[in-house]
Amino acid sequence: MRYVPSKVTYLEMRSPPAEEILAPVADVKIRMLAPLTVENYRRLYTGVGQEYQWVDRIMMADESLREIIHHDRVEVYELLVADETAGYSELDRRQHGEIEIAYFGLFPHAVGKGLGKFFLNWTLHKAWTYQPKRVWLHTCDLDHPAALPNYLRAGLTIYDEQTEQQAIPDDG
Repeated sequence: MRYVPSKVTYLEMRSPPAEEILAPVADVKIRMLAPLTVENYRRLYTGVGQEYQWVDRIMMADESLREIIHHDRVEVYELLVADETAGYSELDRRQHGEIEIAYFGLFPHAVGKGLGKFFLNWTLHKAWTYQPKRVWLHTCDLDHPAALPNYLRAGLTIYDEQTEQQAIPDDG
């Protein structure tokens, strides 16, 4: 593992999105995964994040990860297109009054089809059903280049930017 500097952008939303976006393709389903195994979670995590050097949840001990994903205020949603996994999102409601979109993304085969815009909008609407004071997330310059523009178009606004050291695999 090595560490590289990365620009991390923190974004928030203080009121629900105005519009609801329809699925861009037929046969789209979203389902909450509960109970969720560590193995299935890591399948989702690497399916989305492998190309973007996501390693935090891979390096995490199984028991620590299990505690997070089995917490009653953490929800993981799987996006399916024609019964094939296309992405996932994770809502973390453990902090009173706010919801973090801890992880969000698409599998490579689903990118570029309008699914990100749709699924992000769905995830934001789902988060706001809990009536938080704010919904927030962060992204970095190692993520997909469309991530930050997609978050901004969805109505999230930047509230902080930092340069942080990001762990990436030695072969990454």
